Amino acid sequence: MSNAAKQAAAPESASKEALNVPQSAEPSPISAPKYATVNSMEQCSIGKSLTIKGDVSGSESLFIDGRVEGSITLSGSATRVTVGKHGVVMANLSAREVVVMGKLHGSVVASERLDIRSEGSLTGDVVTQRISIEEGAYFKGGIDISRKPNGELADASKSAKTVSMPAASVRTV
Repeated sequence: MSNAAKQAAAPESASKEALNVPQSAEPSPISAPKYATVNSMEQCSIGKSLTIKGDVSGSESLFIDGRVEGSITLSGSATRVTVGKHGVVMANLSAREVVVMGKLHGSVVASERLDIRSEGSLTGDVVTQRISIEEGAYFKGGIDISRKPNGELADASKSAKTVSMPAASVRTV
């Protein structure tokens, strides 16, 4: 072994001895930091520059900041569709929760909740258990708030409680 190789190896072995680490030990995997946690709610995103034409279905939450034309059907206990501020959705939509911050044209079935934020716009009929329309939001369509005796959402096609509303706009002063 040359002198240069001995000198290069000497600091490495000295540092391992100082740390009481055997020289033949294999490196152990590093554990994940305590603050790194697995997101229990998976979410897929459709970015501003994307356009999707067709049917979208799945069992995870979806954030739409692009354009979707067709239908969106999400099933599962943790599904939420969020139409972002830049999102434009021309589709019939079905999910557990729906949040509208952009533009949505089509019928909505939200098995638990629909939330139209102040910058959001929804044109279409709605079937849900709970609805929230913030001041400044735009909504045009019918609302069917219904529950079965056991708390499940009633079938929208059999409901007679649909209330049609003329074009309405809530604006801030």
